Amino acid sequence: MEMRFLLSLLVVTLCPGAALADAIQSAAAQVSAAEGGTVTLRCSYNTSYNAAYYLYWYRQYPNRTLQYLLYRGAKTAKSASSTADFARERFSSETDDTSTEMKIRVLEQTDTAVYHCALQRHSDRVTRESCTNIRAACTRKEGPSRETSEDTLISSFSTLGGRWR
Repeated sequence: MEMRFLLSLLVVTLCPGAALADAIQSAAAQVSAAEGGTVTLRCSYNTSYNAAYYLYWYRQYPNRTLQYLLYRGAKTAKSASSTADFARERFSSETDDTSTEMKIRVLEQTDTAVYHCALQRHSDRVTRESCTNIRAACTRKEGPSRETSEDTLISSFSTLGGRWR
């Protein structure tokens, strides 16, 4: 019997006070693939800023904190990238100036989780604030007194029912 891996979009909202016209959202409401197969998660984004952006991917198991998977740079940061050691074999990402996608190869039951894509803008500004939105919970934090600013917007995916079909 073939088992299916099914992902669904949760919630996408913007943080008040985040960078003007910055947004990130999933490209599809549902994605499915067979166990042992490959699934591709996509997020599109648009920005009002034409410098360094970083597109992050995280996963989250029920009642657990976010687990970093990888990031890729975009716009003026295209050469920037990093992948968690445990994710190097099966997780990969491609990013361009309007979207990011993450592929998970050789799907396992342990891949059943909530997946988050995040857009982080980095710029030189006098004030530094960080705005993170996970499921419509927005918090603002003051950063060090350097002349930089980072804003983060997060979009989420989840498995339907939290199990294989």
